[in-house]
Amino acid sequence: MRVGLYGRVSTSDKGQNVDMQLRELREYCERRGWQIIAEYADVGVSGAKDSRPQLDKMMADAHKRRFDVVAVWKFDRFGRSLKHLVNALSEFESLGIAFVSLQDAVDLSTPQGRLMFGIISAMAEFERSMIQTRVRSGMANARSKGKHCGRPAVTVDVAQIASLRDSGHSVRDIARTLGVSIGTVHSYCSKRVSESVPVTC
Repeated sequence: MRVGLYGRVSTSDKGQNVDMQLRELREYCERRGWQIIAEYADVGVSGAKDSRPQLDKMMADAHKRRFDVVAVWKFDRFGRSLKHLVNALSEFESLGIAFVSLQDAVDLSTPQGRLMFGIISAMAEFERSMIQTRVRSGMANARSKGKHCGRPAVTVDVAQIASLRDSGHSVRDIARTLGVSIGTVHSYCSKRVSESVPVTC
């Protein structure tokens, strides 16, 4: 099995050392009889950052099928968030690449590891559901207090729309003149027509 190792420390001045992570990963690969193809290490890079040079390089090499397994010291050295972790593991799975987290005792090349991946995916889905529920609850609470949620309401002078339309201006011209969307002009025209106000649209 060809392996790519990844390590990360967010700072190099507080006793953190990526060499320790890589050393333990090398020893693990030696015990498994795996061949180390490449090592990637981000030093002084926060785990929350969207872009990490060595992680990005490893992902690019994964797409080139340079290795069969990605091994990391711990989940939190690799994933920015639960969502990022699940997405990355799904990407590896689609590429036929296994994933090992040494300290978490997770090996996705085994049936037990694949079961763990299913649990992690379910947790990520649960987290997304909880976030959506909190957002909907917050919006409902805001509305109950009379607060507007979403885009600001557009105030339109309907009489001005009628006047411009009766003067022969197109819907597009009216929208441009008033600084509103064409759909808004159509909406107000339709509304006034339904209320028997003589606006031609």
